[in-house]
Amino acid sequence: MNHASPDASSEEPDHVLLRTEGHAAYITLNRPKVLNALTHPMALRIDRALTAWEQDPGIETVVIEGAGERGLCAGGDIRAIHEDARTGGAASAEFWRDEYRLNARIARYPKPYVALMDGIVMGGGVGISAHGSVRIVTERSRIAMPETGIGFVPDVGGTYLLALAPGELGTHLALTGSAVGAADALACGLADHFVPSAALSALGRDLASASVHAVLERYVEQPPPGELHAARAWIDPCYAADTVEEILARLRASDAPAAKAAADTLLKKSPTAVKVTLAALRRARALGPLERVLEQEYRVSLAALSSPDLVEGIRAQVIDKDRDPHWSPAVLEAVDPADVERFFAPLGDRELRLAASASSTEVAW
Repeated sequence: MNHASPDASSEEPDHVLLRTEGHAAYITLNRPKVLNALTHPMALRIDRALTAWEQDPGIETVVIEGAGERGLCAGGDIRAIHEDARTGGAASAEFWRDEYRLNARIARYPKPYVALMDGIVMGGGVGISAHGSVRIVTERSRIAMPETGIGFVPDVGGTYLLALAPGELGTHLALTGSAVGAADALACGLADHFVPSAALSALGRDLASASVHAVLERYVEQPPPGELHAARAWIDPCYAADTVEEILARLRASDAPAAKAAADTLLKKSPTAVKVTLAALRRARALGPLERVLEQEYRVSLAALSSPDLVEGIRAQVIDKDRDPHWSPAVLEAVDPADVERFFAPLGDRELRLAASASSTEVAW
C-alpha cells in the first residue's frame, strides 16, 4: 500500500524527495552536486514529513539516504553561512534553531529511524543520521565533524555524541576534525551496524515489507578493521589533559608517529575554535540529555557566527580554496580564557529551549 507523501509542495521540493512503500517511508536528500548539503528549507521539509509519518499508523519505519554516489550529506550549506556571517545576517541563526530541533526530534522519534550513512557524512549530515535509532555504515563511509578547520565548533549534537565516545576518542576527533571509517564509527558510538554498500538498495527495499530486526539479520556483516582501538594507547593519555596546550605537548612528546601527526593537524586549526571545542566537550559530559547540549551548541554557534575565524576559515577552505587561513588570534597562547567563555554566554530571549524526555524513546522492533 502506498501513502501520499506529506507536504507535496514545498519551498525546495526537489531537494528532499519523499516517498512511501509498504510500511516504510523514505527521505532522499537530493543535492548530489553539492554532496547533498543541507539547507533551511530542507530541514523544515524533513521535519514536516516526520510529523506526518509519526501520526500515520501505516508507516512503521523511516529511512534516510543521500542521492548520488558520494555520500549522505557533507553538512550545512557552508557558502550560505559564510555570506550570512560576512554580512551580519540572521538566516544562519534561524536555520540552526530549526536544525537543532530536528536533531533532537530524530533522537526521540518513536518509530525506527534508519540512517544509511554511506560515503561522506559530515557536520549537519551527522546531525540527521547519527541521532537515529538504526545507523548503518559501509566500507565507503567517512564520518567527521571537521568544524575546527573552518573556525567553527562541532554542533548538531556533535559535542554530545563525541563526549560519549569511549575514553578520549571523541576529543581527538573533535579537535583534529579527523574522519573515521566504518569500524571506528562503530567503536565511537556514531553508528550501529556495518552493511556492504552494494547491499543497501536491497536492504532499503526489504524494509517496506519486514521489520528492521528481520532485515538487519540478513544484511549485517563484520566491518574491515579500524584504527582507533589500538590508538587509544596514546589518544587517551594525551587528550585527557585540561588544556589544548597540554594536549599538544603530550602529543609531541609521544613515541607514536600518529600522535605527532595529530599535533601537526591540530596546529592548523583555528586556535579559538579548538579551545572552545575542548570546553564544549568537557561541559557536554556534565549537561545531561541531548537537548541540553544542543542548547549549549546554539549559544556557541551564534558566538562563532560573529567571530572573524568563521568567515576566514570558510574563505580559505571553500571560497578561495587556498587552504591558508589567517586565524585571529593566530596562536593558542593568544586565546584568552575570557574569549572562550564568551562563546557560552546566555542569550536571554534568544535562547534555544528544547523539551527533553527522561531518556530516549524505546522502540520495539
